[in-house]
Amino acid sequence: MAVNLDKTSQWKTDIALSVDMYNAWFMEFAPSAFRNTRLKTTVDVETALKATENLTNVKPALLRKHPEILPTLRMSTCPPIAVDRLIGLAGVSSSLVKTMEAEHRLPPRMSAADADIHLEKIGHIIERLADPDIFVWLGRSKAATEVEVHRAATIIADRLCGAVANPIIRNAQEKRQLAAIKTWLEARGYTQLSGEDSVKFDAMKPGTFSFRLNVPVKLEGGMRQVNIPIDAVIMPRSAQPGDYPVFLEAKSAGDFTNTNKRRKEEAVKMLQLRTNYGTKVRFNLFLCGYFDGGYLGYEATEGIDWVWEHRIDDMAQFGL
Repeated sequence: MAVNLDKTSQWKTDIALSVDMYNAWFMEFAPSAFRNTRLKTTVDVETALKATENLTNVKPALLRKHPEILPTLRMSTCPPIAVDRLIGLAGVSSSLVKTMEAEHRLPPRMSAADADIHLEKIGHIIERLADPDIFVWLGRSKAATEVEVHRAATIIADRLCGAVANPIIRNAQEKRQLAAIKTWLEARGYTQLSGEDSVKFDAMKPGTFSFRLNVPVKLEGGMRQVNIPIDAVIMPRSAQPGDYPVFLEAKSAGDFTNTNKRRKEEAVKMLQLRTNYGTKVRFNLFLCGYFDGGYLGYEATEGIDWVWEHRIDDMAQFGL
């Protein structure tokens, strides 16, 4: 039985209520989520500055030992440098820079001698473009004071957080959504499985649930297996042997544009699950925010149902 995908007459009202709920949450909690991340990032930046002797020693040995500081160094220049811009300016290996950024290490197949050549070039660009209005001690004989270093670290942290503001907010919203699901389920007698349980999705006991559980699927004609992470996996209390759990993806959005760009992601995930496990798979969405009629219509056409967070009790209609 459909829960919301066939209730087109309710969509307009639900969209407005969902937008209101997201905006209310954003105004109250998003600033603190961003601020908390900025505080932690400031500490990380101060550590990076200390490692580079307050940006006066950006040498290959330092970058080899601390590849994780590269994002901080990119935000320390005037103007701040994007990853691809740094690669072009320094004339260095794309693989080196992107591995340092994403994995906080050097490419394992690159020799130490080759790496040092590229790291020397990166350090030269960073030192040459270091922002003198932030690092006021550069070019003077007097060493940086503790206050100056902290002030500089705060500015760089702002730049770093500004570059990833949307993921910070999205992660905070996802945590809140999963907490709402947890509260709703536990109030109805469900038990959360701990990470130590390491149970497979199709071996869960009735009345249990888990967050961010991996579901294996085979791709490319069964030649390759990958894991699909599912936000919430819930085995109904009334489940019988052989039944699959209910899958829920927690989705939030602060504008209509991005949701329509991402709407195919759920359809692909649904196709992969049903190709591997059949039509009994129940893959649904838990929505809060800016999801318009175009997004909802696309998901409904793909057979994907949803629950609005402002009407969380609709989850009971999934047999929960």
